[in-house]
Amino acid sequence: MIYTCSLDKVAKGVTIGVAILFIAIIGSQFLPLGNTMYTGSIFIRILPLSIFCGVYAFHPVKYILTESAIIIHRPLTDVNIKKEMLVSAQIVDKETMKWTIRTFGVGGLFGYFGKFANRALGSMTFYATRRNNYVLIITTDGRKIIITPDEPISFVAQFNKNFGQPTSAF
Repeated sequence: MIYTCSLDKVAKGVTIGVAILFIAIIGSQFLPLGNTMYTGSIFIRILPLSIFCGVYAFHPVKYILTESAIIIHRPLTDVNIKKEMLVSAQIVDKETMKWTIRTFGVGGLFGYFGKFANRALGSMTFYATRRNNYVLIITTDGRKIIITPDEPISFVAQFNKNFGQPTSAF
C-alpha cells in the first residue's frame, strides 16, 4: 500500500524561501557592475544549486508498505526496511516529540530528515515531511525511525496487518 507524505506549511515556506534566496544569490552573480558584466565566482553559483539538488535527492516522497518491507521512496535512493528488521510501529503524540532537536540533518527544506534526538525517545532517524502525524518504527537493532504519512492511523493498522505486531500509542 502506498502512503503519501505531504509537506506541512513550515516546510513549504522554508522550501520556497530557500529557493528564492538561492535564485537571488545565483542571479546576483550576473548583474552588470558599471560598464562591465560581473560574472562572480563559479563556486557561488554552484554551491546553492548543489545544496538544493542534494537535499531534494534525499527527501521522502512516499512510503510504501508491502508484505515484506517498508520502503521510504526518495528521488535518488529508496530506504528499504525488511520485515525481519521490524519490531513495531506506533503513533507518537506531539507532546512526546516536543523539544526534538536536529543533530545532523535537514530541518525544513523539502521536509525533515536525518538524525534528530529528544529526551523521551533518544536518537532517531527522521524521514518526515511534517511536524505532526508521527509514526515511530522500531527495528530489531534498536533503531528508531520517524515517518509522517498523511494517514498515520491507516499506516499503523496496515503495518500490524502485514507484520502482525501489536501497536501502542507512545
